[in-house]
Amino acid sequence: MIDHKELVKEAFMKCFSAESDVARERLLAQLESDNPAVAAEVKSLLKTSQNAGAVEQIFGFSASESLAATSGIGPQEITPNTRRTRPDTVAATGTMVGPYKLLEQIGEGGMGSVFMAQQSSPIKRRVALKIIKPGMDSQHVVARFEAERQALAMMDHSNIAKVLDAGTTPSGLPYFVMELVKGIPITEYCDLEKLAIKDRLRLFIDLCKGVQHAHQKGIIHRDLKPSNVLVTLHDGKPVVKIIDFGIAKAMNQDLTDRTLFTQFAQMIGTPLYMSPEQAALSGIDVDTRSDVYSLGVLLYELLTGTTPFDKALLKGVGIDEVRRMIRETEPPRPSQRVGQKTTTLKAANDSTLRTKPTPNEVRAQRELKGELDWIAMKALEKDRNRRYESPNAFAADVERFLAGEPVLACPPTWLYRLRGYTRRNSRLLVATSLIAMTASIGSAFSLWYANQASVATSNALSAKSDAEAQAKLAGE
Repeated sequence: MIDHKELVKEAFMKCFSAESDVARERLLAQLESDNPAVAAEVKSLLKTSQNAGAVEQIFGFSASESLAATSGIGPQEITPNTRRTRPDTVAATGTMVGPYKLLEQIGEGGMGSVFMAQQSSPIKRRVALKIIKPGMDSQHVVARFEAERQALAMMDHSNIAKVLDAGTTPSGLPYFVMELVKGIPITEYCDLEKLAIKDRLRLFIDLCKGVQHAHQKGIIHRDLKPSNVLVTLHDGKPVVKIIDFGIAKAMNQDLTDRTLFTQFAQMIGTPLYMSPEQAALSGIDVDTRSDVYSLGVLLYELLTGTTPFDKALLKGVGIDEVRRMIRETEPPRPSQRVGQKTTTLKAANDSTLRTKPTPNEVRAQRELKGELDWIAMKALEKDRNRRYESPNAFAADVERFLAGEPVLACPPTWLYRLRGYTRRNSRLLVATSLIAMTASIGSAFSLWYANQASVATSNALSAKSDAEAQAKLAGE
């Protein structure tokens, strides 16, 4: 059963992200009719939503981050109407932040704004400067902001954006300076360049190597998705760059002295790319295999053009249903997903709603069927013990496929499928077993009573026959 706080949170996010004021008022009116107490709290939150600290104190993270987490979209994709309730950006272009002159805003996340900036001394270069938003400087948010900076500073890899500098503005807002990555999300780049599957796989291998480096430094990214994996060109060659370690987790040590424990029952990440253990809220430690799952989603999207669970599908259900689907629902194999023209898995499984695949889709299905299906689905296993143990192991199997060698991934056996079905439907199977057992016991007693009645009838007939015989004999 959903608790009161979860109801308030879900209702607030629906109203917070409404397309217009009219739509928001309509939602509030419906909410007042269904649950007046929740409606009153949502109205109060909407009035104070410009105060990010107030929202964060209630929900554990900012309204914009909640929207990204519950809707399956990144902070950069939030509509202008949503941004209308956010705090103003830190400064106008032309402002000096330390030795850096802000040129233009190039990104915005839940915690901070990212600017392209010009550094004049001691090196003349353009950089990306990320600065925390005014009003977002609560202890929790500042700790996460500093954790991201520290996580990036610990790493030195060609596929991870580098941290160059850090500081604090005169007003006390922390910032850090990164390598300026002029790139686009990896999925967009592959589609724009119309890359063949083998070329996409080579870029994916580079991505795995970058994530492996982060793991070797003791950092789990926890939010791998296309908007955090950019492709830029170096001497005409595409290079993968991993950015945004905003919710990274240190495995062996605190990232900073101010790093806080993740709040109890707080789902962190983007549901479309989130591993089952991240969605479970069960207290199980999230380890490097969670990033392996997210890499599996990215590979799935690179191969099929869509994620295992459609964005439209996740946006149309409540947060508890989203979590259940991530933990329990098995997505179709990549070769099955190619050519499906529908927007939901439910509709995709309805043969009356599907259209005939195009020749290109038929060719893609043939190319994906078999080993690529197995590789992708191994990374997407619900049981993390059955996934690849590391990004390196994942990349190695992709390299085997490219080299024409046998891959380690293989289709699950019928016994494993049966176990999975039993695990997912344990309550139904227990109830069915109890009903069957009760029916069996009832049938057994019925048969026993029927047999006893038959024996009694036979004995009675025998006794009657004996009596008749005795009577006849006595008469004679």
